[in-house]
Amino acid sequence: MTNTQQIRQEEALQKAAVLAEALPWLLKFQESIVVIKFGGNAMTNPLLSKQFAQDVVFLKLAGLKPIVVHGGGPQISKKLEESGIKSEFKSGYRVTTEESIKIVKDVLVNEIQKDLVSNINENAKLAVGMSGDSNSLLEVKKFFLQDNDQKIDIGLVGNVVKVDVKQIIDVLESGQIPVISTIGIDKDKKIYNVNADTAASAIAIAMKAHKMVILTDVAGLMEKYPDESTLIPTVDIAGLKKIMPSIDEGMKPKMQACLEAIEAGVKRAHVIDGRAPHAVLVEVFTDSGTGTMVIESMDKE
Repeated sequence: MTNTQQIRQEEALQKAAVLAEALPWLLKFQESIVVIKFGGNAMTNPLLSKQFAQDVVFLKLAGLKPIVVHGGGPQISKKLEESGIKSEFKSGYRVTTEESIKIVKDVLVNEIQKDLVSNINENAKLAVGMSGDSNSLLEVKKFFLQDNDQKIDIGLVGNVVKVDVKQIIDVLESGQIPVISTIGIDKDKKIYNVNADTAASAIAIAMKAHKMVILTDVAGLMEKYPDESTLIPTVDIAGLKKIMPSIDEGMKPKMQACLEAIEAGVKRAHVIDGRAPHAVLVEVFTDSGTGTMVIESMDKE
């Protein structure tokens, strides 16, 4: 056997070992709904975007039911800047004005969603784009930040109060992958921006998802951000509530979304590093997993 043949054989054996490791998880998650919030570097790096699309298609073909939810923070900020509108954030939430909401929707639906659907469909024609304001898919109420007893108005930002699950179920039952842009609409047909983490949580809860996965730009939740050696691999509801006040502003909406999902019955919620190649597959189909996992209680593990 030549060196080249030996290398190829070793590579083949490594691939076989990876597939074998995935088998228990494939059996465990058959027909399970997995809500994945697409964001961070995975959204702005073309290679990572394509790998994410491959991961989602793999989940679908492996028998899971992925639902993709996306925001578009970096792209929205860039387009607003080009339009002469300054981006402002409070506690990790974008302040959204009447002037900026049209740009927010345009970027989410006509740029990010379009690219994501295209990337998925390059692998297999499975993706269906959906916008939260269409046919009241995501019904919202105006959201206020709470600072002690004071309400802080951050403009046209909505909190999801109802998810039209039938629309999503129809797409899943047709054998396709919903790709949902996080725009919401209220009873008066006014359009709102919705934080993608909180939207993913609301959808995961409404769809009774087995798992929610949030992609971000850091390794996960850290005790002392940004020191990755202080990564918290697993935290339960009680532990998360205890440290929530000290979590940095960018991570707070993600962990709040995880907390709400787990409290409402979602079995697992994960915040993972979207900068890592095939981060979703690593999380779902390997023993080691990645990032931070939120569970109901350590006592039940």
